Amino acid sequence: HFPRRMTVLTLRGRRLAVWSAIALSEPQMAQLEALVSVDFLIVPGASHRLDLKAWKRRYPTAKVVCPPGAREAVAEAAPVDATTDVLDDPTVAFQTVPGVGDKEAALVVRRADGTSLVVNDIIANVHHPDGLGAKVMARLMGFGVKEPQMPWVGEKMFVKDHAALAAALRAWAAEPALARIVVSHGDVITERPREVLEKIAADIAQ
Repeated sequence: HFPRRMTVLTLRGRRLAVWSAIALSEPQMAQLEALVSVDFLIVPGASHRLDLKAWKRRYPTAKVVCPPGAREAVAEAAPVDATTDVLDDPTVAFQTVPGVGDKEAALVVRRADGTSLVVNDIIANVHHPDGLGAKVMARLMGFGVKEPQMPWVGEKMFVKDHAALAAALRAWAAEPALARIVVSHGDVITERPREVLEKIAADIAQ
């Protein structure tokens, strides 16, 4: 019951990119397919390939995209087509997160309603863990039960350059129209997203 979030982006040319794909019920899949074609399956980190094989089986022509440091692990679930920005949409930027050994990806999505930063395991905001196991896991591993934060387990496992990661967080905070941070675990962060990034950057840089 640990919360996971899948993010779906519409791209120019009536295409869809699915970030951190999660298996859905058949009615939900039909609703998704009624929109446009699924062209990209973005795996933001090695630990988020759980449902990739099922999605690739359903959409065999969809291109699998992941950060370069996760390529070997992701390829165990499905062949990787790209580790760089191949989305071909001027409003969406696929980025490899600095400072984490090329193992995490992020998206900067600039649209009319503001800029969305989509991240994976470098920020968590699990205010509402469901069930005893999720509550214990969220608290023990630092998944942002009280406030958004970088899970300590992630920091210990893949942060190689704290200064580089902190600089990336500050650069995202400087996005002029930043409106929200979409995380893979927990609630979307809409309240003072710049301050959230600055605080996490300061914590990481210590």
